[in-house]
Amino acid sequence: MSDATAKTAQNGSANRPQPRPGVMDIAAYVPGKSKGTHGVTLHKLSSNETPLGASPKAKEAYADVAKSLELYPDGASTELRNAIAEVYGINPDRIICGAGSDEILSMVTNAYMAPGDEGIYSAHGFLVYEIAIRAAGGVPVSVPEQNLTTDVDAILAAVTERTKMVFLANPNNPTGTYIPFEEVRRLHAGLPSHVVLVLDAAYAEYVRRNDYESGMELAATAENVIMTRTFSKIYGLANLRLGWGFGPAHMIDAMNRIRGPFNVSGPAMAAGIAAVKDKAFVETAIDHNDKWLPWVTAELEKLGLSVTPSVGNFILIHFPDQDGKRAKDADAYLSERGCIVRMVGNYGLPNSLRMSIGSEAANKAFVSLIAEFLG
Repeated sequence: MSDATAKTAQNGSANRPQPRPGVMDIAAYVPGKSKGTHGVTLHKLSSNETPLGASPKAKEAYADVAKSLELYPDGASTELRNAIAEVYGINPDRIICGAGSDEILSMVTNAYMAPGDEGIYSAHGFLVYEIAIRAAGGVPVSVPEQNLTTDVDAILAAVTERTKMVFLANPNNPTGTYIPFEEVRRLHAGLPSHVVLVLDAAYAEYVRRNDYESGMELAATAENVIMTRTFSKIYGLANLRLGWGFGPAHMIDAMNRIRGPFNVSGPAMAAGIAAVKDKAFVETAIDHNDKWLPWVTAELEKLGLSVTPSVGNFILIHFPDQDGKRAKDADAYLSERGCIVRMVGNYGLPNSLRMSIGSEAANKAFVSLIAEFLG
């Protein structure tokens, strides 16, 4: 670029609104692909969506709200909070609802993080953590994992006088790994009392391990813990954007002060109320995952691939470091044939793919295509 061109560009930039420092350092979140190479999607396995769809009761409740679309929704999400509280046996006054758990994560970060404060998360943690930290003017601190699993000692070693928040996805996305709840308690016990521990339990409903707990009990008893949950996964309401958080009253109060006045839509609330009460539908989704998660894992391992053990509704698959057989090659091969999975290079895993557990047909098609790809 010539000096004249550079000067013109600089002057043009100075004559328009500028984002505050740090905003342009944020890497925009890129969701999983929805379409194959030729615009055809036979099996979308890129976004950890349930293959069973939403509960028929949730769909019916959603459609019923069409009668009153001209009315504002309840800004406090009262009936939804009451329904969640009834199902889980918790205090509805300590629940906050939002447009997906992503909004809950952003609200708690904006409520408690000031410019220069540090937020800690594991190396392969959910990308939204870094985005939320930077958006609040904070400093993201990524700590290494052990065997693609959160390392409590590494997190505690990273805590400084500037640490304000620690984010823990348990189970973690995209690895599918988890840490036992005794380790979560040890992490909490090792944090200063003014540091907020955010327990992201988006995939909690899928976990079938005796040593796992979503964090609800800790959020109910501690002064610095909030647990976040979502309706986007097992409940099949991803298109409605609905999530919730549970924590101490003083934290919920602070978050409500910065929450948008009508941040949850009426249709989302209605569907959420019906969905959370439909325990039979949730059990069906759990049973489906319990059957196909180990099946897909075993079939891929028979093909010689390494699969990280997962307790969620997805798996992380590692490919050979060999020309023509790497993850990017497999992704292209699958995409050409209408099978969409998730590249996870932006999570620091350039030679791996994340595959969501789908329908029986989708799971079998995926394994068949991978077998063909590997030759």
